[in-house]
Amino acid sequence: MLIPITRPTFEQIIPLIATGPQYAHYWGTWQDFLRRLLISVVALTVTWLGGMLFGDGAMAIKLLLDIIAGLYWLWAPVYWASIRNGKCRRFPYSGFWRGRVLDAFITEELVREEERVDKMGQLVIVENRERRINLAIGDQNGFRATVQAPLRRIHKVIRPGDIALGLVLSRQPDLQTIAKITDIFLPQHNLWVGEYPYLRRDVFTQVSEDLRYESDQPPASYRRRPNNIKRRQQF
Repeated sequence: MLIPITRPTFEQIIPLIATGPQYAHYWGTWQDFLRRLLISVVALTVTWLGGMLFGDGAMAIKLLLDIIAGLYWLWAPVYWASIRNGKCRRFPYSGFWRGRVLDAFITEELVREEERVDKMGQLVIVENRERRINLAIGDQNGFRATVQAPLRRIHKVIRPGDIALGLVLSRQPDLQTIAKITDIFLPQHNLWVGEYPYLRRDVFTQVSEDLRYESDQPPASYRRRPNNIKRRQQF
């Protein structure tokens, strides 16, 4: 099932500014934190040298640069997550997708390569690999896709046939060609699966409930609405 959604709803589901899960994703490991901290120290050194060069005439600018550089380790995850969100928001059309898990399997993927010097003084390349779960998902209309995520113990509850919900992005108003699919929500397990948490989860689950409510209702000509109940949001 594929239901187009309006642009305002889409912009609520994928916000411009990073959400909590998105910030946590880019916060990374302690090694990532140390790398950002090192960049902050280097940037502070550069701004200090610049202040020495230009003297007291640019103290206000130097103070601003000091704050930006010194807090890079803190605000960088917000910046990178917002950049990634912005790439998704460039797609003009989107739709709510409902399908099922067709298959779930595990692969081992290359995450990064590092250059190290061994005991003999030779430069070697060390491959860091990570086990990942792959969800093959699809619907009765023939749409098929694979969503990948780092493997977690909780993923063992996933079974073929589980309901899968997500957001699809397209450059065509009829959504005939899907350019991208976001992370997937498995409501039976209250579980999210994906490489990156694109969606604002509270908004997405609310939209899911509203659309399910609308699809479960009989045609408007066969039902009455009490006058004291407000109309539900249209998507």
